[in-house]
Amino acid sequence: MTQANKVKKYLSLVKFSHTIFAMPFAITGFVLGIKHSNEPVRWSLFILVVLAMVFARNAAMAFNRWADRELDKLNPRTALREIPAGIVSPGSALFFVVLNSILFVSVTFFINKLTFYLSPIALIVILGYSLTKKFTSLCHFILGIGLSLAPIGAYLSVTGSFDLLPVFYSILVLFWVSGFDMLYALQDEEFDQTMNLKSMVVNLGKSGAIKLSVITHAVSIVMIFLIGFKAEFGLWYWLGSFIFAGLLAYQHMIIKPNDISRINLAFATTNGIASIVFAVFNITEILFM
Repeated sequence: MTQANKVKKYLSLVKFSHTIFAMPFAITGFVLGIKHSNEPVRWSLFILVVLAMVFARNAAMAFNRWADRELDKLNPRTALREIPAGIVSPGSALFFVVLNSILFVSVTFFINKLTFYLSPIALIVILGYSLTKKFTSLCHFILGIGLSLAPIGAYLSVTGSFDLLPVFYSILVLFWVSGFDMLYALQDEEFDQTMNLKSMVVNLGKSGAIKLSVITHAVSIVMIFLIGFKAEFGLWYWLGSFIFAGLLAYQHMIIKPNDISRINLAFATTNGIASIVFAVFNITEILFM
């Protein structure tokens, strides 16, 4: 197997394209930190932040695939994933997890002391999510917490101190991600029930999970207003926020308890676009306010 093919199979293992959910918020947190600290942009620091994001997500996603390897083998929807299909061995996947975890912690050492000290806690959260579906239907919120570390982590990388505004961004991400993960779980309701796995879909049924997803996305929209008013943002921010909120609403227009045929459109495409659009308009507002 060529090196290119090896890289390709590991990128597929970790669904590298899904980095698009959290990375734009990390960049937003980085730019916000630059603005608040009045420091010049250090591209070396920016590269370190991006690398930390990539390594952390690689570790989390590969661990998820490793931890779920036996379940994925039994689920028709996931039976062709890399580990159950024999494309990546369980041992190789676990080695990939360890390697990326070490790289993540190592990169934070070169960012600042605070991010380095907090890096083990971040790893516990993002790796621990993969185990939560076995004992709690709150697993969606654990995933949300994991991705919500992106904006505040990037902000801390620049400033080395906490602030309320990036926390608001993190809360927005927490409820946004939790909401769309509940929608994604709709397609595994019967399998999860059979295997005694926990999710809001199993706990509340399709209709209940969709209603809770609406509520979590409504909380995200409330956070949009809190961010905008606290930071006294202007036109660019509110325009991006309007598009972001519209894309969240669109997900709930195309997904119904009796029709989840467009779940991939709602999960990957719509949320990916929402993340990028919101970040672009936010960064524009932050830079030119």
